[in-house]
Amino acid sequence: MDKIIQVLVPLVNPNETDCLLAQLFVKDRQKVKKGDVLDVFETTKSTVELIAETGGFVIGLSAKEGETLAAGELFCAIADDANAEIPADKKHSPVVETQAVTLPDGLRITQPALKLAQLHGIDLATLPREQLITEASLQARIAPVKIASDPNALIIYGGGGHAKSLIDLIRAEGKHTIAGILDDGIAPGTKVMDVPVLGGGSLLGELKKKGITKAINAVGGIGNIAPRLAVYQRLKEAGFSCPTVIHPRAYLEPGAKVGEGGQVFYNAYIGSEVQVGFGCIINTGAILSHDCVLGDFVNISPGAILAGAVIVQERSLVGMGVTINLHVTIGAGSRIGNSAVIKADVPENGIVRAGATWPAETA
Repeated sequence: MDKIIQVLVPLVNPNETDCLLAQLFVKDRQKVKKGDVLDVFETTKSTVELIAETGGFVIGLSAKEGETLAAGELFCAIADDANAEIPADKKHSPVVETQAVTLPDGLRITQPALKLAQLHGIDLATLPREQLITEASLQARIAPVKIASDPNALIIYGGGGHAKSLIDLIRAEGKHTIAGILDDGIAPGTKVMDVPVLGGGSLLGELKKKGITKAINAVGGIGNIAPRLAVYQRLKEAGFSCPTVIHPRAYLEPGAKVGEGGQVFYNAYIGSEVQVGFGCIINTGAILSHDCVLGDFVNISPGAILAGAVIVQERSLVGMGVTINLHVTIGAGSRIGNSAVIKADVPENGIVRAGATWPAETA
């Protein structure tokens, strides 16, 4: 059966149940893409664009510009087939009753989404202002309720490339269930490798109430570690723990210790008596030989090689393919560029350029 998605007239203003169809950009049987603007509704105080939540053909559209429509009324539908018809029992959608409520400044929400928010006790002040909140996007936020009983459920904070690597790592390890992703810059309902984006960091308190207490920091911090540190602080303040995740194809010697929040990727090797601090990344193919010590928030990039008894102090970044000699200390906050060769200690906040040898060789 062809998919038919109903499109209802939104509740533009909770104090006005009717709204004016000010502009109409589509016609019946027209093909639209996800994200296309269908029309603009207005009330005495607010204006909102109605956006297509999926691609397909507009069917059942009979309203004309200048007409006044009731919130919750069926405006049209979007179907896979241009010749589809809206089922008779769906043609007269009742107006959804909602409790009287004053919306936070700048919030745009459809009436079905508002009812859903009230049903689940969602604080409207936590909803983003940058897009229209629809029932579908709100459902994505509520999804964690279904798995809240799983003590191993976690969320991933950050939806970029590092998040994709972590999704595969977590799935390969098989110890945790991924409830969803939080990202302040990605619209709720977006999926990253089939994992839904639930919203931004403002959801942490709500997720904690639902029973999810674990989080993975997916902000890599390449170029600027400050955002990564800010995420850890935000998770700490919200009462979340950061489990250590280790790919089953990584190898740790029995005496190695990886601190809370550690992320150890495919084919990484952590040698005898190595100590790794809180929130460190040991990326694909990295080698940490015997007796190395890493401070908190250290990032070891793919293919880096640390000889025995290397010390890398907190907040330092070691780039791809770097080689660090025996007994060398990398000072706190240092940045070692890709493929550099480190033969002596690097001072605090030191910078070694990509491909360079430290200290610089003289003729």
